[in-house]
Amino acid sequence: MKAPADSVVLPAHARLVARDDVWIEGNAVQQFARVAALPGCVRAVGMPDLHAGRGIPVGAAFAFAGRVVPQLVGSDAGCGVRLVATAVGRMAPDLIERRARQAMEDDPLDGCDPGEVFEQVWRRGARGIAEIDGAPEALARLAAAEPEDGLRPSGDPSPYRAGYEGALGSVGGGNHFVEIARVGAVRDAASAEVLGLAAGELVVLAHSGSRGLGGALGQRWTDAVLEGDAAEPYLGELAGACRFAQANRFLLAYRMLRVLGASRPSKIAGGLDLIHNDVTRETVGGEPVWVHRKGAAPARGSDFTVVLGSRGAPSWVMRSCDAEAGLRSVAHGAGRKMGRGEAREKIAARYRRRELARTELGGRVVCDDPALLLEEHPDAYKPIEPVVESLVEAGLATAVAPLVPVLTVKR
Repeated sequence: MKAPADSVVLPAHARLVARDDVWIEGNAVQQFARVAALPGCVRAVGMPDLHAGRGIPVGAAFAFAGRVVPQLVGSDAGCGVRLVATAVGRMAPDLIERRARQAMEDDPLDGCDPGEVFEQVWRRGARGIAEIDGAPEALARLAAAEPEDGLRPSGDPSPYRAGYEGALGSVGGGNHFVEIARVGAVRDAASAEVLGLAAGELVVLAHSGSRGLGGALGQRWTDAVLEGDAAEPYLGELAGACRFAQANRFLLAYRMLRVLGASRPSKIAGGLDLIHNDVTRETVGGEPVWVHRKGAAPARGSDFTVVLGSRGAPSWVMRSCDAEAGLRSVAHGAGRKMGRGEAREKIAARYRRRELARTELGGRVVCDDPALLLEEHPDAYKPIEPVVESLVEAGLATAVAPLVPVLTVKR
């Protein structure tokens, strides 16, 4: 029997950010407390979406003095979200769905040299796509306009030359998705304008990672605890995986932009790309530390960030408060309230198959995997609003605008 969350004793340097109306399972808090007690951990923050993972909780950030722990990043290195705001308003739902199905079948890099594709995205991320011989002109133009990613130089790619480029532009399993959403009622008009968000306009969200490459990275380094120069090879390989993941999200977003007829720069109003699983050098308490984010979105300075909903609940664009007390991080989503096995059993009994392809908000779902439809049903997730308000009340970020799902692709 799992212990209740309030029975777990946390180290003094660890805190949970969650209102009383946000449920967190005891097993997740136990995992969080165990990681926070590891040697070298000087600060730990569990987000309101905290839930149990494979020995490591998801939805947390940990600061370590003098050491890097690859296991805390895990096998989905570089996982994150890309948001693209467009100047496109309404479009018929049937047309969106038909075009989205076709777009997911078309590979924009079909015919390009696989080795060149891998080398370019490993070294330069989405920007590298502009240099790939044979890349479509519209895609290359958008890639060339990408900002510098700010990551350290990518390390040696030789352990990862195993055809992983074939996964570029794919969603993957679990809670990953690519989505067309509509901007809802704006809460912070000035911030929304900066990001190019306008109520009623359509946006693209892509939540995915480095696919099998991240799994290979995690397996290669899973038992390591790295100090000093010993961390450099891992951090370089992690940077390459993060760039691969960013290029993957870029291609997913491009597919949905084509659906909307918005693949030209004149149709794009703004956007961002955030990494949820990474290690970065930051300052906490005036001292340099390694901040490990495991399913946590960065929220530095006055940057924008995104807290993801489920396909039946809005995602929220937020603006950072640069809160060191929260390790300059926020929740990356609503967080699960059911395990996948439990979701398959309970949700199959509640809904007919055809009902799973529609949501209470009027959105549509494209998914060819019956089990995934059940595992990722909105009922398997916590409500998003208490999660967002927990972050606001804790002073970690302010709410800008909701993004209401119109079409969600999971395949």
